[in-house]
Amino acid sequence: MDAKVASGADRARAMALFAAVAEQGSFSAAGRLFDLSPSAVSRAIDRIEQRLGVRLLLRTTRALSLTAEGQAYLQAARRILNDLDDAEQQIADQGAPRGRLRISAAHSHGRLSIVPLLGEFAALYPHILIDIALSDALVNIAGGQADVAIRFGPLADSLLTARKLGESRRVIVASPAYLARHGTPQQPEDLHHHNCLNFNFRRAEPVWPFRRDGQDFALSVKGNIEANNGETLGQLAAAGVGIARVGTFGVAGEIADGQLVPILEAFNPGDVEPIHALFMGGPGTPARVRAFVDFLAARLH
Repeated sequence: MDAKVASGADRARAMALFAAVAEQGSFSAAGRLFDLSPSAVSRAIDRIEQRLGVRLLLRTTRALSLTAEGQAYLQAARRILNDLDDAEQQIADQGAPRGRLRISAAHSHGRLSIVPLLGEFAALYPHILIDIALSDALVNIAGGQADVAIRFGPLADSLLTARKLGESRRVIVASPAYLARHGTPQQPEDLHHHNCLNFNFRRAEPVWPFRRDGQDFALSVKGNIEANNGETLGQLAAAGVGIARVGTFGVAGEIADGQLVPILEAFNPGDVEPIHALFMGGPGTPARVRAFVDFLAARLH
């Protein structure tokens, strides 16, 4: 075998091994994936560091952590490995959708709106391996952490391609039991006398927007429970704990079966959050990514 070809193959394997160490957090866990001993994995990382002349990992008796150079190398390795995977898959099947599709979605929207669609998508594309992670943390798509990310709200400028999937309206809800005990608010100001459940990642003084006689205004509200996702707030409201303002997608079922009642709809400002699929676009976009984004756009719009 040509020495350059062998060297390229060795480097690709070394990159894959380094990425596994970074993702698994230990030499032993990465070694199990490659059928290597922890010492063999350690020697392989040492060789990469010697070749580059920099330290990529900080090793302690309890944990491994990436240096700044290690983080940069990991992102580059992920991109290169993804490109190799895409090239081989396209040649093997003339661009037909196949391979691992890594999806990132928020906990609530992912569980309620994305996960229920995956069975149908898997049946349509049996050669695609679906790898979904539900988290409210933002992933680095350009750095190779995901192929497609579903995100809410306005988007920051970036090199990513955005495909609008729909939008979510907000609604204020409470359970019939809560309203029976505490009364139904007739004006937004009545919320000052109610337990309003809030998001914990919003501004320090939570405010809910309203519209009266064509004029928009915001009202400060308070409550004794905060959460980082609308599904939790909707669940608490359905249990009679308090009043919540959440996306309609998360409480549509509870509203339909009477567990929750929309209130103060006459003052709803009609604000919505756009929902987008983000991915690396362009001619080299893998067929599996295009297929999934088209599928979501058709099902969720």
